[in-house]
Amino acid sequence: MTELNSLCDGEKFELLASNDRTSFVLRSKRDFYIAHLQGSEAAHFYDDYRAVQRQFPALNSDQTLTRLWDEGGYSWFAAQYGD
Repeated sequence: MTELNSLCDGEKFELLASNDRTSFVLRSKRDFYIAHLQGSEAAHFYDDYRAVQRQFPALNSDQTLTRLWDEGGYSWFAAQYGD
């Protein structure tokens, strides 16, 4: 299993990533949903993540991850993980 480390963490969302950025976990803390992204999905996500950071450098962690979750469609990859 790949070790994941916190890449960014806010009140609403948390993003974990492998050191080589080939695996990500995007977690909605309030909704108890989690998206596991690997392979081509992880590569596409990381490109999107960096693009949002470049385009909107003033956004905080929650704002960045909310854009990806809602507008980027990554919520479609999520499953409920508990309460």
